[in-house]
Amino acid sequence: MFDTTHAHITTWVIALILFLVALGLHNAGNKKAMKIVHMILRLFYLLIILTGALLFWKHQSLDPAFYGIKTLVGLWVIAMFEMILVRLNKEKNTTVFWIQLVIAILAVVYLGLRLPLGWHPFA
Repeated sequence: MFDTTHAHITTWVIALILFLVALGLHNAGNKKAMKIVHMILRLFYLLIILTGALLFWKHQSLDPAFYGIKTLVGLWVIAMFEMILVRLNKEKNTTVFWIQLVIAILAVVYLGLRLPLGWHPFA
């Protein structure tokens, strides 16, 4: 079932869209709708972790260290999504978390493309 990354990438894309929708709802001042979208996004965090774990367990023998690093960076992205949304709700500064999110997304995409299951534009 997990010979490809389709389910994992689909959950990531949906999570990214939900994150952007939650940001838009926050900026529009619609806190109730933002809370609902944020809860749905949390469900997608679990789906991302589940699909990523299944891919890791199936394919980590190809390059265990690289897959482990990608897993940690992927969790870092999820943590930054959550920290940004929670701190926005509390009306606290999020600049540091936005910088970390950009770095983490660039790193996770690069690592994902370099892994054996990924597309190999850098090889």
